[in-house]
Amino acid sequence: MKIHEYQGKEILRRYGVPVPRGIACFNATAALEAAKSLGGPVWVVKAQIHAGGRGKGGGVKLARSLDEVRTHADAILGMQLVTHQTGPAGQKVRRLFIEEGADIQKELYVAAVTDRISQRVCLMGSSEGGMDIEEVAASHPEKIHKIFVDPALGLLDADADALALKIGVPAASVPAARAVLKGLYQAFWETDASLAEINPLIVTGDGRVVALDAKWNFDSNALYRHPDIVEMRDLDEEDPAEVEASKFDLAYIQLDGNIGCLVNGAGLAMATMDTIKLFGGEPANFLDVGGGATAEKVTEAFKIMLSNAKVEAILVNIFGGIMKCDVIAQGVVTASRAVGLKVPLVVRMKGTNEDLGKKILAESGLPIISADTMAQAAERVVAAASKKA
Repeated sequence: MKIHEYQGKEILRRYGVPVPRGIACFNATAALEAAKSLGGPVWVVKAQIHAGGRGKGGGVKLARSLDEVRTHADAILGMQLVTHQTGPAGQKVRRLFIEEGADIQKELYVAAVTDRISQRVCLMGSSEGGMDIEEVAASHPEKIHKIFVDPALGLLDADADALALKIGVPAASVPAARAVLKGLYQAFWETDASLAEINPLIVTGDGRVVALDAKWNFDSNALYRHPDIVEMRDLDEEDPAEVEASKFDLAYIQLDGNIGCLVNGAGLAMATMDTIKLFGGEPANFLDVGGGATAEKVTEAFKIMLSNAKVEAILVNIFGGIMKCDVIAQGVVTASRAVGLKVPLVVRMKGTNEDLGKKILAESGLPIISADTMAQAAERVVAAASKKA
């Protein structure tokens, strides 16, 4: 789950990380009132979407008068903001954040992520703040510095100071940077985040260290422990099909291909997509129905897949372990009839009650294409999609 910049800054503020004063708003009139309330000669009008690169896309504007605040707010609200993270379709701007200006002397980058190899929180930083960190990592990896935090000890002052100095924090501002880094780490740890990024982290003319941006992702499996964070969820920023899938505990991610995939188990789902690509096809989605699929769940999965107009064929690939093949087979038959399936359907199932499942499919009277191996299933669904096209 992702949240907006202004929400991420509120979390940082709770953990003692300095952030500029700002007010979120939903229309140009409120933006103008926010600027008046903040006071000062300079404001920043920021689009609030769940994507980076907003400035490059025209979603962040500096205003030196109240008239400019109103002009920028009118222009940004409702725009289809395209960044390197939104894709070509962009994302509609529905919220703004009006923030006081800052005296930027130096721009840095810091973030906390989970490192799966060391199984620790990795705190990373770079002197190249304000830039795409992926670009820095590719062209100047030596400029990215990392600390792997021992969970029993937490982030030590010495480690925080060392990282601050490596990324270019002036010696006089190291104590302030230490407080920011320790606050960032603690916030990441206690909120079950999967990413907490400040880009840029700035050093001001008077030596303060301030978070000028905030990007947060959270582990969805841990959200039950954080109802306050759940309340920050903005469904307008999420794919409607993925939102619908979450209501039925379906793990669904829409992709750009034309072959729908319904699989049980994330590993098998990834292997299925790879096999489709191996045979020249393109998966339209990742969809894991999990180990407790019912006929209702499979029906909803079919509806969600078919809500994507690009889908020209569907592959159901099931390994029957806890989930029995006959239950999936009955679900497939029920779903096919419920949605009036009009695209080719290839089914491959192996495991518990496999023979019974195949019998249910064969006696259904539906034009289901069966397959015995993953390769055969992928080959047949790619061929079926080609004919449909």
